[in-house]
Amino acid sequence: MADFTKRLNNTRIPAIRRPMRPVAPQKDGPLSNEDIASPDVQLIDAEGENRGIVKTREALAEAQEQGLDLVLISPNANPPVAKMLDLGRFKYAAQKKAAEARKKQKVIEVKEVQLRPNIDTHDYETKMKAVQRFLDDGDRVKVTMRFRGREMAHQELGMQLLVKVKEQMDAVAKVESQPRSEGRQMVMVLAPK
Repeated sequence: MADFTKRLNNTRIPAIRRPMRPVAPQKDGPLSNEDIASPDVQLIDAEGENRGIVKTREALAEAQEQGLDLVLISPNANPPVAKMLDLGRFKYAAQKKAAEARKKQKVIEVKEVQLRPNIDTHDYETKMKAVQRFLDDGDRVKVTMRFRGREMAHQELGMQLLVKVKEQMDAVAKVESQPRSEGRQMVMVLAPK
C-alpha cells in the first residue's frame, strides 16, 4: 500500500483544462455613457439645443448631473453626435415604434385549394368561392390537382380543369406559376391583381 502511495505522489497528473470563458453579452441599441470612446462629441442637450463640440468627459458629467444619459445619436459623424436624454425612455419609444410597424405590415400567406379531376360542379363552385375569398383577402392561392390510381392516365382532364380555373379567375388574379406536373399532382399558383 505504501508503495502505491509513493508511486501516486511521483506521477504527474495532467492539469484539467478549463473551457473558454463565455463572451460578454453585446449591448443592444446605441452606445451610451461610458461606452463612448471618442474624446470629443458634438453635444445636443435635453432641450434639443446644439452646444457645439465638447469633451466627452465634460458632457457625460453634465448629463449625469441632470440625471440623464449621454447617448450617441450619429456615431459615424466627425466628431460623433451625442444627445442628453433618458436612455430607458429612448429604448422604450424605439421598441413601441418597431411594434407598431410590425402590426401594420401585411403578411402574405399562400393558401391551398385541392381539386380532383372528376370533381362535381357544386364542389367546384364551392372551391372557386374559397379561391375568390382568399384572393380578396390579398393572399396567394396554390391550386393543387391530385391524381389517384388510373386518373394518372388522364392528366389532360386535370390540365383542362386548371385552365378553366385560370380563365374563371382571370378578372381578379394573375397566374404567378403556370400549371406544372409534380409527381402525382399538378400545381398552379395564383396571386391577386
